[in-house]
Amino acid sequence: MDIKIQAVRFVADQKLIDFVSKKIEKLSTYHDRIMNVDVFLKLDNVAHTIKDKIVEIRASVPKHEFFVKASSKSFEESFENALESITNQIKRKKEKLAV
Repeated sequence: MDIKIQAVRFVADQKLIDFVSKKIEKLSTYHDRIMNVDVFLKLDNVAHTIKDKIVEIRASVPKHEFFVKASSKSFEESFENALESITNQIKRKKEKLAV
């Protein structure tokens, strides 16, 4: 599984990158054929005041792609919400394939 983490319009500290990559590694327990995962960390700034932290996760498996977007006041919370959503999508897809 290839993991790419991108911070858009800011520099993410190593602690945040380590947090994200450690959690993303666990996705492979839900689906063994995940090829790559892209994580985008973005700041939503409205009129020069930083408002929300946005996390987008795109995961690719053969013949399917999953995408989620979450926002909150911290990157950790946004990431946890997005990870939970994409985990549910992956589980549902795998259950459908098993039937």
